[in-house]
Amino acid sequence: MANRMELAKLIIENVGGEENVASLYHCMTRLRFKLKDGKSFNKQELENIRGVVKAVESNGQYQVVIGNDVGDVYQAIMKQYAIKSASNGEQKQKKEGNVIARLFNIMSSIITPMVPLLAGSGMLKALLVICTTYFGMSATGSTYLILSAASNAVFFFFPIFLAFSAARTFGTNLFVSAAIMAALLEPNFTGLMKDIGDVVDFLGIPIVMFKYSGQIIPAILAIWLFSYLEKFLKRWIPKVIESFAVPMLSLLIMVPLTAGIIGPVGVYLGNGIADGIDFLNNQSGMLTGAIIGAGWTFLVMFGIHWGVVPAMLNNLSTKGFDTIRPPVANATFAQAGVAFGVFLKAKDKQLKSDALASMMPAILAGITEPIVYGLSVKYKRPMIAAVIGGGIGGAFAGAMKTTVIAYVFPALTTLPAFMTNTFVYYIISITVAFVVTAVLTYILGFDEDIKSPIKEEKAQKMTDVKRLTVLSPISGDIVPLQQVKDPVFATEAMGKGIAILPKEGKVFAPVSGEVSTLFPTGHAIGLTSEEQIEVLIHIGLDTVQLEGKYFKAHVKPGEKVKQGQLLVEFDMEKIKAAGYDVTTPIIITNSDQYSDIIETNQQTTTKQEVLLTAVIL
Repeated sequence: MANRMELAKLIIENVGGEENVASLYHCMTRLRFKLKDGKSFNKQELENIRGVVKAVESNGQYQVVIGNDVGDVYQAIMKQYAIKSASNGEQKQKKEGNVIARLFNIMSSIITPMVPLLAGSGMLKALLVICTTYFGMSATGSTYLILSAASNAVFFFFPIFLAFSAARTFGTNLFVSAAIMAALLEPNFTGLMKDIGDVVDFLGIPIVMFKYSGQIIPAILAIWLFSYLEKFLKRWIPKVIESFAVPMLSLLIMVPLTAGIIGPVGVYLGNGIADGIDFLNNQSGMLTGAIIGAGWTFLVMFGIHWGVVPAMLNNLSTKGFDTIRPPVANATFAQAGVAFGVFLKAKDKQLKSDALASMMPAILAGITEPIVYGLSVKYKRPMIAAVIGGGIGGAFAGAMKTTVIAYVFPALTTLPAFMTNTFVYYIISITVAFVVTAVLTYILGFDEDIKSPIKEEKAQKMTDVKRLTVLSPISGDIVPLQQVKDPVFATEAMGKGIAILPKEGKVFAPVSGEVSTLFPTGHAIGLTSEEQIEVLIHIGLDTVQLEGKYFKAHVKPGEKVKQGQLLVEFDMEKIKAAGYDVTTPIIITNSDQYSDIIETNQQTTTKQEVLLTAVIL
């Protein structure tokens, strides 16, 4: 849809309406809904909306894939509906799916809101490496140290960020959660440790000291446990002292408990995960890389790939580098190869254009959903090519133990993060993934005439197209709505339509129907046609300030009118002399109920010529 406000309305209608949405947030490419009733998730209709790439249901979460514009569509939804944002609300995780699926959902909901910050900080860290290595920047100079603080802050204080995000996921107090993990980074606490593994005394109980900066698992475990403790405390503490007693007791219990038990257990688990990945890489880096490169896209399709991100972050925290992300990059560049292969092979010009357009976000920003759903899944054989190409590239990256020094989206713009001593191998691997996939896509080919069930249904409906016309109420020059000097109309917030610069001061009924609205000032009139088209005619811009001066209405609200009947007269010259623009928007205010609104392609119009056509499929 050209208008994001309309797109937002259509999406909400097809997930069961505002009242069916428990919460909503978005990642880089998709809207992620928690619905009260999943049966209202109309997958087929959603995928039939222009602007929606795919609709996916995964373990109780309902996802609408948008692509690069997801942030704008999300904002359009939040402006129009009183929907709780999952990033602001304390939405509990429903126990849906098996344990593994629930764990992935939990990790995804905790990590996803922080991904842009992690990626930005990671890129800044990578750029500093380039500056010190190739451009002579001093690693002890004040410029470097200030920029280093900017890039390192999120990683050093990561347990606090994690605690805050985990508190939202587990539905507990955000600030107490952050304070629990902040205590483990506080100078008095860290000053107790000279070396990792030192033992200190707390009320006669030995506590083994660890470095918690950058740690992931301790924070998640601690806040998960705190969510139960807080409920317990609120159940027993009198309401009159709850506001300070619950936070006080929470800190009193959770900080020592985290320092003494939860923290060390989390550190050991994190180290175990990192060691396990090292073991797999050492045993067969080629096989591990091949599995990741070939299979990553399928995790993306189900929206659970964010659940794997903590393992990558854990590697960066414990070792300073990660070996998972490079094979993932091969899956990304394999999908870019699909787009390029389709571009080379396709005969249809529109398909060529779509393929090339979808390739750019993949290679520049690492966003592959438009390719995955628009080409690979749709045509099937390109997906086979991507699995093979991504697997081969990933196998090479794994075999050469390719590394990355920061969490970034794999793309050409993020190459600095991969500039380690394995950088050449990384370049070779993604090149192989891209080229092999593109060649295989070209060789295997695809059926350009293939139709999805949705498209077939839509094509069938085209035989029953109904067109409803709205005639011009005024004679004058056509002005595209986007050029109207009023953002309410120019942004199509009121609906789709067109504007006219009048040549005479008379407004005639563009449809037969009823006068649904007539402003007392006479400057604006609304009609509802016999076919239920709602038309607004707004004579001039800001002319409401004339308070009815120079306007004369010939009809009343509720009056039945015939097409061509005189509705309003206005003194055009006096309105212009008063300093007002007489450009007159004609809007179909319920345009979201139609498949399309077609505007006249003429430069001028006379009254009672076809001005707008509402299409019903």
